[in-house]
Amino acid sequence: MDTFLSSLRVMGIGMLGIFAVTAVIILVIVILTKVFPEKKDKNKQA
Repeated sequence: MDTFLSSLRVMGIGMLGIFAVTAVIILVIVILTKVFPEKKDKNKQA
């Protein structure tokens, strides 16, 4: 039972790491979108 509980702790730390990295990537994307906004070209038609 002790091994199971210690493995849950390790898995929890791993999931927290994955969540932190995902949050950082999303934050960087949001910041880059605000710093470099998409330019609308009126002459170009898609």
